[in-house]
Amino acid sequence: MAEKSYEEEHPTKAFGWAARDQSGVLSPFKFSRRSTGEKDVRFKVLFCGICHTDLHMAKNDWGMSTYPLVPGHEIVGEVTEVGSKVEKIKVGDKVGVGCMVGSCRSCDSCNNHLENYCPKMILSYASKYHDGTTTYGGYSDIMVVDEHFLVHIPDNLPLDAAAPLLCAGITVYSPLRFFNLDKPGMHVGVVGLGGLGHVAVKFAKAMGVKVTVISTSPKKKQEALEHLGADSFLVSRDQDEMQAAMGTMDGVIDTVSAVHPILPLISLLKTQGKLVLVGAPEKPLELPVVPLIMGRKIVGGSSIGGMKETQEMIDFASKNNITADIEVIPMDYVSTAMERLVKTDVRYRFVIDIGNTMKI
Repeated sequence: MAEKSYEEEHPTKAFGWAARDQSGVLSPFKFSRRSTGEKDVRFKVLFCGICHTDLHMAKNDWGMSTYPLVPGHEIVGEVTEVGSKVEKIKVGDKVGVGCMVGSCRSCDSCNNHLENYCPKMILSYASKYHDGTTTYGGYSDIMVVDEHFLVHIPDNLPLDAAAPLLCAGITVYSPLRFFNLDKPGMHVGVVGLGGLGHVAVKFAKAMGVKVTVISTSPKKKQEALEHLGADSFLVSRDQDEMQAAMGTMDGVIDTVSAVHPILPLISLLKTQGKLVLVGAPEKPLELPVVPLIMGRKIVGGSSIGGMKETQEMIDFASKNNITADIEVIPMDYVSTAMERLVKTDVRYRFVIDIGNTMKI
């Protein structure tokens, strides 16, 4: 029998909220974190954003959940302990963890700072860690994470409003950069004005891009133009508006996770324009090929970002004062928040005040 490591022999008691079954109902849960290894950082969780993924995973909508399940992958807090070989982080630092806490560190993706595309990427919750234990997310009082998978949160970013950037923020920042839709004077459409869409508008505007919000809801026009600073607004169900905007955009970032037609979005693109999907509909979308061929247009996808790019995104947000628009809630409000999230009744992200309201 293999000898147990120090971390296995000396686990750290932790407290969080977990779903026990597919009902998705969350309730208090005691468990253990590994002790701080030589390359690990332990931190007190202060805030954690609520992502749509948390809702899907709690209810096993994607058939990959394991219970008990502690959600949360938009996590920020303050460092309380560092391992002996930790180099870049010290006690007292403000840090964040997004959707992943591990990868193989040796494949082509990892070697190119794309840990998010590693075949062995370890998710922040409901995944198996290197030692075979289950990962638990940020709806908890403490986290222990390998230094490589942490980002520094600059002092000028408020922790509560920075938390959603670790998932929603990097999800839209990465495709703007990778698909070269970040050049001043370009015209980019953002489909959907929710948790992802509203930060997409902020990042694109900070890059100097002209932004058009595309939404099914005319009610969001004033919010998009006056509060978020978008340059224009299209109602996707208004055929006249959509017709007038045909062929005007260099790219479109589509954040919608419901099934929806993409032909109207492809029509908005200029020749050689790019439609990038970052929402994940549960059923396949219909892909019209002829409009792609006739305009040499591209349909692509993107998922979060590697650790190097995630730190770049946070630093860019710090420099440009970009944060998510949030509603801070206590831990025991989480079930109500999930119900409201189903109805999209939030502007634009719930963030749990873990530090002040997680009661053991």
